[in-house]
Amino acid sequence: MNYVRFLNATSLARKPSPIRVLTGIVLQSPPSLISMASGMPNAELFPIKEASLTLSDGSKLNVDNALLKKGLQYSATPGLPEMLKWLKGIQQKVHNPPSLGISDENKQLDFLVTSGSQDGLCKVFEAFVSPGDNILMEIPAYAGTLSIVRPLRANILGVQADKDGIIPESLRKCLSKWSPSDAQDPSSDIPKVLYCIPNGGNPTGSGLTLDRKREIYSIAQEYDLVIMEDDPYFYLQFAKPYIPSFLSMDVDGRVMRFDSLSKLLSSGVRVGFLSGPKMLVNRIALHMQVSVVHVSGMSQALLVPILETMGFDGFLKHAQNVADFYEKKRDMCLTAAEKHLKGLAEWSVPSGGMFLWLKLPGISDTFKMISEKAREKEVLFVPGNAFMPDDTAPCQYVRASYSLVSAEDMDKAFERLAALIREEQT
Repeated sequence: MNYVRFLNATSLARKPSPIRVLTGIVLQSPPSLISMASGMPNAELFPIKEASLTLSDGSKLNVDNALLKKGLQYSATPGLPEMLKWLKGIQQKVHNPPSLGISDENKQLDFLVTSGSQDGLCKVFEAFVSPGDNILMEIPAYAGTLSIVRPLRANILGVQADKDGIIPESLRKCLSKWSPSDAQDPSSDIPKVLYCIPNGGNPTGSGLTLDRKREIYSIAQEYDLVIMEDDPYFYLQFAKPYIPSFLSMDVDGRVMRFDSLSKLLSSGVRVGFLSGPKMLVNRIALHMQVSVVHVSGMSQALLVPILETMGFDGFLKHAQNVADFYEKKRDMCLTAAEKHLKGLAEWSVPSGGMFLWLKLPGISDTFKMISEKAREKEVLFVPGNAFMPDDTAPCQYVRASYSLVSAEDMDKAFERLAALIREEQT
């Protein structure tokens, strides 16, 4: 793996922030060190002296004073040591990444706490992509990712997907104009990155099968691609055992994996994490040093005691409870869709996540119907063009989210959508 070929000029030009380097030295030094180098504020003046949490089961947790002090002060960019220790442990337990044992330091698995997984996604794209680059992306795609990539002036090569995720034959077709040897030619415009949501796809609810993942990883090896594995819904898979991740089969150090705690613990704390080869993760850390500096220390300090109290097994049990909840919500959504939309819409059963992807064969473009007429009927969905590289092209799809809606309201929502579809068809 020649990681330099994946990085653009901006990323390669980044150097460690001298202030951030000094902060790391101070944090790792013994109390006997006298430092007049740091610009840290005097923590004695902070009004917060202790913190406690009441959990949903009624139990109470006190945040350790030493941890609280770390959370209140500037900290190292990669994350609080306690948070990084837990993240490494859960990744090892759940994914057992081969890259943890790679001897090449550049390829060794490293971790970075990010301000939600989307912050990590944004910074990785900004490190990888130059204007005119070709990017392989599962279509339909997460609207947030499209909003990241469009201003970078890249060419999005849409890889088709179905209910089982990316279709490997479509990936090969996208790559067919190049030879694998083009990956060794610095002047070639061969794609270097494949982006996908492998579980509970947003917007489709689809999930990649293990056989397809193995084939896609093999194609990535053949064409020297980095796989950006955006997996915030990994723990919301409805079937068990979990389908192994790309990270779990990454013998080369070619997977950048994005995880999130938003769907399991809190979306407001804005804590996600990036796992990937050390050389690439370090480039993202250098970007963070001069942008957000580090993820909120208080968010990390509040989460650490929760995660440590749960333990890995407790965390996985909680994740299973969350997945069970959304599976029931999905079934309610499918019942309402079957009742009101049969013959008017087509859909596949979501294998995870929070979304139902509806195709309306009788509607050439859903944008105006959803953005204007649906609001008049007091119902809201997302028109499918939001998830397409060309959001001006007609699109027959609609995304429905079942995460917050009761069975009764789902029934009303699809009844109103059915009425809208019939009005449009007359």
